[in-house]
Amino acid sequence: MIRLNNITLTFPDGDTRVTAVDNISLTAHPGTVTGITGPSGSGKSSLLAVAATLIRPDSGQVLIDDIDATQLNPREATDLRRNNIGIVFQQSNLVPALTAREQLTVMNELGAQHSRRNRAKAAARADVLLDAVGLSDQGGKRPHQLSGGQRQRINIARALMNDPSVLLVDEPTSALDQERGASIIDLILRLTDELNTSTLLVTHDLVHLPRMHGVVHIVDGRFVDALATA
Repeated sequence: MIRLNNITLTFPDGDTRVTAVDNISLTAHPGTVTGITGPSGSGKSSLLAVAATLIRPDSGQVLIDDIDATQLNPREATDLRRNNIGIVFQQSNLVPALTAREQLTVMNELGAQHSRRNRAKAAARADVLLDAVGLSDQGGKRPHQLSGGQRQRINIARALMNDPSVLLVDEPTSALDQERGASIIDLILRLTDELNTSTLLVTHDLVHLPRMHGVVHIVDGRFVDALATA
């Protein structure tokens, strides 16, 4: 579970500070997808960065599986992020020289353990996830050999390599046409249910909102309303 309690985040702007997130509270339960919408510059991505422990808020709590990330030192926060949080960035940022399978297994090399046993487990996990995202026959291909939708599926699989309890997704359909975008939302909804993750999904594409378990709308860093859709 992820719970954001009274989050406020400001940034310096000359002699003053601009409030990007203004006293927002939000809970995402396991097995649910919560959509976050709002105009450009409303604070959506800033809120997601706080949830990902990439930015420490000015005030408030970020609770990941009942651990208060705002009380952790940088190393502890990195460990929490590595073990408990999966992040799907707007751009896939796949490494051109790596195959689809290697994009996933390289996550194991970022951890503390690089034993042969762990490498074998990572390879097995990668194969399971490639199958889960419908790319079991594409594991040997490099990014330039994959379509935009396929690259985004690899991006999602990579975020799930460490079996996170929380999945944070930033504009996953922004570079895709309507049909491919819908298939990506289908995939995120299915994996959230199957893997029981608590998923926050920032999107500008309002057509997908009725399919989510809940929706929050942000304007100028504040909720303007919240709508449960399931």
